[in-house]
Amino acid sequence: MRAVRVHGSGGPEVLRMTEVPDPEPGPGEVVLRVAARTVNPTDTMRRSGAAAWRVPPDGPYGVGMDASGTIEQVGAGVDLHVGDRVVALVLPSQDRGAYDELVAVPATQVARAPVSIDLVSSATLPMNGLTAILALDALALRPGAVLAVTGAAGAVGGYAIQLAKARGLRVVADASKADEELVRSFGADRIVPRGSSFAESVRDLEPDGVPGLLDGSVQGPEVLPAVSDGGTVAVLRPPDFEESRVDVRFVRVSTAVERPGLLDEIVGHAEAGRMTTRVACRLPLASAAEAHRLLERGGLRGRIVLVP
Repeated sequence: MRAVRVHGSGGPEVLRMTEVPDPEPGPGEVVLRVAARTVNPTDTMRRSGAAAWRVPPDGPYGVGMDASGTIEQVGAGVDLHVGDRVVALVLPSQDRGAYDELVAVPATQVARAPVSIDLVSSATLPMNGLTAILALDALALRPGAVLAVTGAAGAVGGYAIQLAKARGLRVVADASKADEELVRSFGADRIVPRGSSFAESVRDLEPDGVPGLLDGSVQGPEVLPAVSDGGTVAVLRPPDFEESRVDVRFVRVSTAVERPGLLDEIVGHAEAGRMTTRVACRLPLASAAEAHRLLERGGLRGRIVLVP
């Protein structure tokens, strides 16, 4: 089969199409024929060698964590069937990644795809949806509490707002003028300007600060003043700062594998219309390097999806 592999750390040029053996399912695994996979910031950081996602130096490495497709083989003890349409969270390794034509994945990291959503759009659900729900769980806000969100127009931010509203939270979100209508459509109650004035703007609305904040745009320490003393901040990258006034929680999507059924919960939200999938564009798998360049330029609303 064909598979895109990371050949050392560097720019998009280190992504190369490679021929590798077809995978076989082990016990508790399925082999998925991938119909679509998204391109996420974690993919570009893994490729570029960012510390928390650094790939081993001793050979090509898989890339990509989001996949949708059809089950082609099942291993022993699996309650799924050949032909099932599914979404999957893939943990990359030297012999697998979502940028593969076929990928073996533990069945606990797979959920049946939404019936009402096509596989290309469904591919945007696993990683970003799971990240959003893990962040909300880390914040543990009670219904009626106020959640602040940076990066609200992004994939994680948008899902987080929608899931927060489903939990009965009130949401203050950031947006540029061009994105205000989009962010309102997710359910944000109030919108403040995106950028360095975020914390000050939130305090203007909530003088005591908010009890919880999801820093989807990775602004770091500059957004912390928006949070009340003893509040909680969910961050999507390992924090490079220390803070004693608030509780900072690093949300790592790979921990979702410890909670079987969480991906089914995400699919249920999407099926019920509580989450809106967004595809920025489609590119062929062979254009993975170009997809990384597009993502790193910024400004996309939705995810790039790589298709066969």
